[in-house]
Amino acid sequence: KVYVACQSMLIVLVGAVPEYHIDQEGIPTSRAELGKHIHFADNFTSIVTEASTSWYLIEQEAYKVSLASSLFFAGLLIGNITFGPLSDKLGRKPVYISGLFFDVVFGYVTALAPNYDTFAVSRFFVGIVNGGMALVSFVLTQEYVGKSFWSFTGSLTNLTFAVGIAVYALLGYCVREWRYLALVSNTPGVIFLLLSFMLPESPRWLYSQGKTAEAEDVLQYIALGNGKERLNLKLKPSAGTLRKDESAPGILNLVKHPVLRWQTIILMYIWYVCSFVYYGLTLNAGELRGNLYLNVALSGLVEVPAFPLCMFLIEKSWSGRRKTMACFLIFAGFACIFTMFLPTNAGLLLSPTLLALCGKMMVSAAFNIVYIYTSELYPTVLRNAGLGVCSMSCRFGGILAPFVPSMKSLSPSVPFVVFGISGLSAGFLTLLLPETLNKPIAESIEDLQSPKYQVLKNEEAE
Repeated sequence: KVYVACQSMLIVLVGAVPEYHIDQEGIPTSRAELGKHIHFADNFTSIVTEASTSWYLIEQEAYKVSLASSLFFAGLLIGNITFGPLSDKLGRKPVYISGLFFDVVFGYVTALAPNYDTFAVSRFFVGIVNGGMALVSFVLTQEYVGKSFWSFTGSLTNLTFAVGIAVYALLGYCVREWRYLALVSNTPGVIFLLLSFMLPESPRWLYSQGKTAEAEDVLQYIALGNGKERLNLKLKPSAGTLRKDESAPGILNLVKHPVLRWQTIILMYIWYVCSFVYYGLTLNAGELRGNLYLNVALSGLVEVPAFPLCMFLIEKSWSGRRKTMACFLIFAGFACIFTMFLPTNAGLLLSPTLLALCGKMMVSAAFNIVYIYTSELYPTVLRNAGLGVCSMSCRFGGILAPFVPSMKSLSPSVPFVVFGISGLSAGFLTLLLPETLNKPIAESIEDLQSPKYQVLKNEEAE
C-alpha cells in the first residue's frame, strides 16, 4: 500500500505548478520560444517546467496536468472492473503479481517519458494495473488470516496507504527533480515484486475452487510460519465447489441473486459517497497554506487517528461494522453542513479548515470500514468481483468531486449542502445492510440461501 500510495499521489508533486513569470518583451510564438521568456521561481521541477521537449504546461496547456490525473482515475475504473473477476477465476496470486509487474514497468515509462503524450498514456496504464493490483492485494491479505483478524489487517492495510502519502511527501522534499522523484518512488515496487513470489495462493480461494488439498498445504505452511507444529488438518469439501461442466460465478451473479443485488446497489452508493465526500472536503474546506510537502504529508497523516478508532469500535457488539460506519458517514455529512456556517476568519478551534480535517478523518474511517465490511458481505467466489464493482463506483465519486466547487456560483453553501446530504443519505442507507460481526463468511453462492444471509430479502418481503 505504501507503493500504491506513491503511485496514486505522484501527480500531486510531479504535476505541481511553481511560481513563474513571463518576460513582456516579445510574444512567444512556440513552446520552444516560450522557454526563452519564462522564469520559474520555485526550487523544484515538474512536468509543468519540463524543458527537454518544451512541455511548459502553463496557460492554454495547463489543462494537460488535470488530464493526466483524469486518465489515471479512468485507468483505476477499468482496473477495478477487470482485475476482480480475473482473480476470482484465475487466482489471487497470479493476477496480483502480473498487475504489480506491469505497474512497475509503466511506472518507469512515466519517469522516462520523452514527451507529454507518452507520459499521459503511461499514467492511464498505471491506473489500470495499480487500481486492480491494489484491490487484489487487499483481498489476498484478508484471505490469509481468519475472519477475527479481518478488521485488524484491513485497518492496517489502509493505514499503510495513509503513511505512504507521508512517505511520498518526504521523498518529494528530498528529491526535487520530477524524473528522479518518479524513479525513486517507483523503485520500491521492484523490491515488493521480488518478495511477492514468496507468497502462497489464498487458501480461501483454493477451497472455494474445490482444491482442498492445496488449501490444506497453504494452511500448513502458514501454521509453520507462525511457529506452530504440523497440524492434523482435513478440510471438508466446499458446498459451492464447481463441477467441471460449470462456469465460475461472474459479475452477473451480483445482479441475479436478490440478496446480492440489493447489497451491491447500496454498497456502490456508499463507496461512491465515501470518495465523493472525501475529495469534496479536501477541495472545498479551504486549502492549507504553507509548505507544499508539509501539506501533502498532513493530508495523509490526518487519516491515521481514524484507524485505531475503527479497530476499537467495529469489534464491539454494541456498535459492530454497520452502526460504526453509519455514524462515521453521518458525522462526515454534518461536518460538511456545519462548515458552511463558520466564518472564514474564525479562530483555529472554529476554523472551517479544522472542521474539514475532522470530517476527512471521519470519512477516512468510513472508507476503512467499507473495505472490511464489503469483504465480509460477499461470498469468497464473488468477493473480488463485488469489491471491483464497488470500487468502480468509488472512482466516479473521485472524478465528480472536483466539479462541485463550480456550484458556488449559485451560492457559496451549495457544495457543502451537496456533500452533507450525500454523507447523511449514505449513513442512513448503511443501516439497511446486515451486520457481519461474529457471523460466518459465505464461501459460495449456495451459502447465501441460509436464513442468516437473507436479511435484505426478508425486509423487502415485509
